[in-house]
Amino acid sequence: MAYSNMKAIDVDMEVKMVQLTMQISNDLAARVKPIREWLPIALELSLVGFKTSATETATEIIEFLSTDPSPDMVLAYHVSERAQTRLQRLLALNEAGILSEPEQRELDELEKIEHIMIMLKAQIAEQVQLSR
Repeated sequence: MAYSNMKAIDVDMEVKMVQLTMQISNDLAARVKPIREWLPIALELSLVGFKTSATETATEIIEFLSTDPSPDMVLAYHVSERAQTRLQRLLALNEAGILSEPEQRELDELEKIEHIMIMLKAQIAEQVQLSR
């Protein structure tokens, strides 16, 4: 992978973005094509370095984004019932003060995922509102 261009750009969301141009194989380009619009989020989720079963939730989101959803579909998206139930259980254990260390790590990772999705949905909601 060669970086032919990497420069900082300002965007309306008060987030400094970097424009990145790279060369990838044709095979990888074909695999990335369905997720191209959501690639920054997929990369962010992939680079968190999950070490718990929160990986399943991140994978779920990446798989959803690979379906090339519309902005409205992303705004309406919720993780699976399994993931929601697991998060609710961890939050209940945390509230009761009986969360184990591995469970705390998983909860921390799920909170990172939730933060990424909140930021994505906020950005999309602003774009949708500006386009109307």
